[in-house]
Amino acid sequence: MVTSEFKLFKFMLMGMSMAVALALALSGPVRAFDIKAGVSKESGPFDLFKFGFKAYKNGQKEEAVEAYKYAAEKGHTGSRWALANMYADGDGVTQDDFEAFKIYSEIAQQGVEPGSEDTGFFVNALLSLANYYKHGISGSPVRIDLSQARQLYFQVASTFGVPEAQFQLAQMMLAGEGGNASPQQAKKWLNQARKSGHPGAMAVFGNILFDEGQTARGLALMTAALDRCKPKDCNWMEALQEQAFSVANEADRRTAVSLSHSIATSSDD
Repeated sequence: MVTSEFKLFKFMLMGMSMAVALALALSGPVRAFDIKAGVSKESGPFDLFKFGFKAYKNGQKEEAVEAYKYAAEKGHTGSRWALANMYADGDGVTQDDFEAFKIYSEIAQQGVEPGSEDTGFFVNALLSLANYYKHGISGSPVRIDLSQARQLYFQVASTFGVPEAQFQLAQMMLAGEGGNASPQQAKKWLNQARKSGHPGAMAVFGNILFDEGQTARGLALMTAALDRCKPKDCNWMEALQEQAFSVANEADRRTAVSLSHSIATSSDD
């Protein structure tokens, strides 16, 4: 299943979604997917996507799936993306990671033109594929391929500057997964991600600085991360921070607490 970290990048669809929602707001309630609704399988891909979008928002997920499938067959990238997410999450359909993987792969293979409105869909597909390659899909031909996962994270981190990709890439570099260990390169990517406010990057980068002797600054970053972490991630970040806090002296602790309120997204290191 695609992890919640990658769901963060669905914000890239926000602009399109808002535009669609605005266009549909005046059209009244969605009806069943039939000719009476003014939409059929012969309709254009964007009309099918709009229908599917509104059906989904109204909780009519079967109709949304049907519309997205027809639009996807006509090459509509946004519909492919939405359909893949539904399969990945088991949202309105039986959960099927391999089906999601195949659709994300189609989006990735299609590529994207610079500045295209499909860029967000493309980036999300690459991140989802990286996650699948990192963990594999049980009962499918998709096996763990750390080298491929690392390559995809690097592509998204370097080309699109996505903090989550930068963080995941750094973690693999620190662990030597999918290639040689590269602590200095990992530190560079963590620093970039934490400047964008990525809590995990703040915590790991701070821990590295702490171990390097930058006690107060490292502890400050770990403390700042706790103010931004998601519930599922707070435990491991808290463990890092508490371990560092327990061995720091009182002066460094006080300095760290003071710095933590402003250090998270500062650009000077």
